[in-house]
Amino acid sequence: MKKLLWIFCCVLGCLGLVACGQSEPTGENVYQIYVVSNSETKVETHSYAMQATESAAMLDELTACLSTQPDKLEYKVPFAMGFEILSMDLKESKLIINVDGAYMNMPATTEVLVRAAIVRTLTQHPDVKYVGITVEGQELFDQTGEVVGLMSAETFINNDGNEINTYEPTRVKLYFANATGDKLIGAHREKYYSTNVPLERFVVEELIAGPSGKVEGLYPTINREVKIISVMTKDGICYVNLDASFLSVVNNVSTELSIYSIVNSLVELSTVNKVQILINGEVPESFGSAAFERNLDCVTTLESENMNQ
Repeated sequence: MKKLLWIFCCVLGCLGLVACGQSEPTGENVYQIYVVSNSETKVETHSYAMQATESAAMLDELTACLSTQPDKLEYKVPFAMGFEILSMDLKESKLIINVDGAYMNMPATTEVLVRAAIVRTLTQHPDVKYVGITVEGQELFDQTGEVVGLMSAETFINNDGNEINTYEPTRVKLYFANATGDKLIGAHREKYYSTNVPLERFVVEELIAGPSGKVEGLYPTINREVKIISVMTKDGICYVNLDASFLSVVNNVSTELSIYSIVNSLVELSTVNKVQILINGEVPESFGSAAFERNLDCVTTLESENMNQ
């Protein structure tokens, strides 16, 4: 599928934004349309009732919602922020959007919000898993000089319901289990995260989510059902309060190793020296009263693991 977007935007614009601008719809086929706040400091969402039922028409309709500015100028739609769409190409769940050079005139923080709104909206389409943006056919680079590449909904972490503050790129080191569950292996993860959420909480959330699958030989250390009650850092000690499901062992990983998975990952941050883990607001007797420090005795490497196989 390769076409100029403005052809169908003229046809679908009225249909798309009439529903987007009215009261929040409910029921089936309701999509979240992500837009940029007028202050260009966050992304907001608005519910939209999809009218189309066929794949191509659904994509056209979502794109129309991202292209037509509301009459009351309550927010900014991503595809009407000073650049033009040259083409769109959907193949094998990958949607490539080619834009003109004016796209690069946006401030770096605004550009990330625009990307987030586009990706979070369009990946709701059943046939779109990844979105890539190119500028006049060339790779898009982010503010750190890295190639952006394909993005999924998980590329942009949304932790605050209906609003997402400015996204920032971050690179953290997370510790997951080896195949036998008796050692930890460190692996870097790069993502954009919402700045309204402490980086310490982001690290714990990513540990609970488990390995990304991009690196073989890494296994979860924490039950995916674990709920975070709170994460707070004070005087270099990060207090991580989890519910009781943290005590449920996964993949033969001991509770002690699960603890050091969190501790070693958080101590990688410059703001954290020690970690105190609580269960429902209390420190279990088996954990001891002292905060945990980094433990490298339980850490190995993928290279060592492969040599031992």
